[in-house]
Amino acid sequence: MTQAITLARPYARAVFKMAREQQRLPQWSKLLGWSAHAVSEPAVQSLLGNPAISPASLAELVVPPGDIDPLFQQFLSVLADNRRLAVLPEIVALFEAMRADEERIVRATITSATPLGDEELARLRGALVKRFGREVEVSTAVDPSLIGGAVIDAGDVVIDGSLRSKLERLGA
Repeated sequence: MTQAITLARPYARAVFKMAREQQRLPQWSKLLGWSAHAVSEPAVQSLLGNPAISPASLAELVVPPGDIDPLFQQFLSVLADNRRLAVLPEIVALFEAMRADEERIVRATITSATPLGDEELARLRGALVKRFGREVEVSTAVDPSLIGGAVIDAGDVVIDGSLRSKLERLGA
């Protein structure tokens, strides 16, 4: 994983710079997401390591349908020529992190023991906006093993207010 991120970082920086210069970050985000999903398919993964398949053919496999930006196609061709299509998911993750930083957005996942109501979610989101001083995009998940409370994962910051962890600390 660490090696894949190391390989992906210069490509992510380059593609982010191109998308920002064109002022098309959301569009490139969608294109990259589609191509990364295509690369993650088992049938495509089995072809990526095959030296008999030309880089141009590999690049064509992961081009999204429709009218595509020629610069994006060129980017995929460079990845294919350098046999780096397999790191597209890591490129997307790094690109999205740079985009969130550029747009001053914090992405947080709130995992709770039971589904959260709209009022609770709004209150938590407001507290996160106050804490980070940025816009917060919230996604939710349910994990009954937490027993109660919630765990908030906002990148480098994890706030664990679950009953499970409180019981574990009490037991220690």
